[in-house]
Amino acid sequence: MTLTAPTPEENTANARAFYDMMFNQCRPREAIARYAGAEYIQHNPHVGDGKQAFIDYFDRMAADYPGKSVTFKRTVAQDDLVVLHCHQVWPGSNDYAGIDIFRFDAAGKIVEHWDVLQVITEGSANDNGLF
Repeated sequence: MTLTAPTPEENTANARAFYDMMFNQCRPREAIARYAGAEYIQHNPHVGDGKQAFIDYFDRMAADYPGKSVTFKRTVAQDDLVVLHCHQVWPGSNDYAGIDIFRFDAAGKIVEHWDVLQVITEGSANDNGLF
């Protein structure tokens, strides 16, 4: 029996579900168990590499920032990559415009993550907004 590789649309749905579960629902252990592959390579310098480091970081963030939330503004998917353009709200801290990039394996599981974050400021040299 030959399995077909997941489509970019399926990977997008899984990236959004993973992010919502770990960030909004504060269930990183379940998110990793359900959506991550055999390995989880992390490129964010504030989060350790691997699954347990990810879980530990987001458990700590849930405790330190109750009510944190993310909304998805747009998505882009190509081959095994999904990009989420997000608005992150961190009560008591800065809000961020973020780009998260996820790489999926052939089974449709997340195996690698990159991100870039920009603090949302009051003023802007233009009227276009971050989203």
